Amino acid sequence: MGTPQTPSTIAQALGWAQTQGLDRLDAQLLVLHAVGRADVERAWLLAHDTDPLPDAAHTTLQATVRRRATGEPLAYITGHKAFYGLDLCVDARVLVPRPDTETLVDWALHLLGTAPARVLDLGTGSGAIALALQHGRPDLDVLAIDSSADALAVAKANARRLHLKVKFAHGNWMDGMQGLFDLIVSNPPYIAAQDPHLAALTHEPLQALASGDHGLDDLHTIIAQAGSRLQPGGWLLLEHGYDQAAAVRALLADAGFSDPQSRRDLAGIERCSGGRWPS
Repeated sequence: MGTPQTPSTIAQALGWAQTQGLDRLDAQLLVLHAVGRADVERAWLLAHDTDPLPDAAHTTLQATVRRRATGEPLAYITGHKAFYGLDLCVDARVLVPRPDTETLVDWALHLLGTAPARVLDLGTGSGAIALALQHGRPDLDVLAIDSSADALAVAKANARRLHLKVKFAHGNWMDGMQGLFDLIVSNPPYIAAQDPHLAALTHEPLQALASGDHGLDDLHTIIAQAGSRLQPGGWLLLEHGYDQAAAVRALLADAGFSDPQSRRDLAGIERCSGGRWPS
């Protein structure tokens, strides 16, 4: 017997969602969202598989399954995304934080150690990197910049909700920036404007994804500006595309950074590169 078109229990709702083209994890998370449970409560679905599905939950599930089937990111549908142990609110004004970016946070925290430091996060988006650094080191002085007022609204709301004291400012990279920093971090746009992969990312803001013919325009701009804004011995760390590590290291070396190097993400891809401004 096939799965009912109108599911009446939690188990039937899960089955129905998968018949609409969703994988099991997405189906579970959307059912949890529909019944008002948290993402981490997947075990609850097993314990309550014969519970009736409320009418309101059924209506919500139908709408969200349709959205997910069009390729809309799950985080935009549920309004939340976990990043480095933080529950971030996200919507279509910002990119969905990726697990790959946690590599950048790990590296930054390692370099910072325990000494007092001033940190600049460029193109903060949802605030993911800045908030993760502030959460990991509450004593840091963290400033987060974005050229999008919409993105800053999301980031500021996350900071308030998480009670993290990151400062925010509206700006285009380091234009008009004052003062020096011990560490500058950024996950800038790095996809080539004609990259066919952009076709699958139509739900996310294009200006936060694409950067010139080779995807290196914003990376080049940041690297060119960073030396004037770093303390002697300070570091610049950048996330980039899976095949851009060598190019970014070369840009760092050409700009006068010492010891350009890269770090691999959990998939073994060189995901981040950085260098140290000479003392």
